[in-house]
Parts: sequence; structure tokens; C-alpha cells
Amino acid sequence: MFGLLPKEPIFFDLFEQAAANVHEGAKALAALLDDYRDVAEKAKKIKDIEHAGDKITHTTIEKLNQTFITPLDREDIHELICRLDDILDLIDTATSRMVLYKIDKPTDDAKALARVLVNATQIIQGLLPQMKNMRQTEALIQQCIQIHTQENEGDRIEQHAIASLFENSHDPTFIIKWKDIYEDLESATDRCEDVANVIEGIVLKNA
Repeated sequence: MFGLLPKEPIFFDLFEQAAANVHEGAKALAALLDDYRDVAEKAKKIKDIEHAGDKITHTTIEKLNQTFITPLDREDIHELICRLDDILDLIDTATSRMVLYKIDKPTDDAKALARVLVNATQIIQGLLPQMKNMRQTEALIQQCIQIHTQENEGDRIEQHAIASLFENSHDPTFIIKWKDIYEDLESATDRCEDVANVIEGIVLKNA
């Protein structure tokens, strides 16, 4: 009898919406750092994108609680949408710190971390629609590996950034401010890797 019940396909649509929104947030961050003017206004745009992500996450979890038969394991749906939301939360946190700390100009390392986030979220955005066809196992796994590569690049940039802070600055306030921002940006790349790990697990379970 259970095999005759429909599996709600809306979750894949919500994943795609969330991934597209996350990529918009990463692009907005990169745009802010590349043209560091009207910072408060651009930070508000990122906050609006983050709020849109919260709504998608809330809708997904609400739908999950209302759905009897799901296309994927319930815990995987919950984990994937929450990790996508985490990326945006950290982008928003980093941006808010720039406003709060009155950062006067971005560093090259911050710009590089933003580019990593743009690259990683672009891969995620392209990957999510393909999850509707789990038979493309190898292609899906390869794209997950590409996200891991971007996260490794994020680690490398953060290490360089932190080392440069302590080598080149004698202002402890400057060091503390940028250390916080670098850690937020690198943590956002970690959440991209978390998304890749969740997708990889889903693919292997459903192939």
C-alpha cells in the first residue's frame, strides 16, 4: 500500500531555490568587497538574501513535518536545507562584522575567500537540480569533489590571511577584527563542504 503513495517532489524544488539564493548571497558578498562603497546598503541586501533563505528553510521544515512519504530520508532533507542555510548565515555574519567594526577597506585575502564562496556555491547551484536523477552517480560525486577542492583553497587562504595579520600588523584591534571576519568566511566554505558531504551520502544511498 505504501508504494502507491506519492512521494512529494517539492523538496527538490526547495533545494534548488535555497542553492540559488545562497549563490546570490556569495555574489553579493564578492560584489561588496570588489567595490567597497555604500557598505551599509550592500550589507542590507545581503541581510535580505539571508532572510529569504530563512523563509525557504522554514518552508522546507514545515513541509517535511506535513509529509508522510518523502523522496529522501527525512534526516537528509533536514540536514541538507540547514547546511545550505548555514552558508548564508555566515556570509551575513561576516558582512555585519564589517559594518559593526567599521572596516575601511577589504583585504586581498577577504576578496579571495569571497571568490572561493562564489565558486563553491555556483557548483552547488548546478548540482542540486541533478539530484532528481540519482543514476548520474559519478557526475554528482565528481562535483562534490570540486566543492571539497574549493574548501581546501579556503583553508589555504585563511591560513595565509591569519599569518599575514600577525606578521604585518602591530594593531591588536585590527588583528582581532579581521581574524573574526576571516574565520566567518572560512567557516562558510566549511559549510559548503558540509553540503557536499550530505549530497554525497544521499547519492550513495539512493544510487
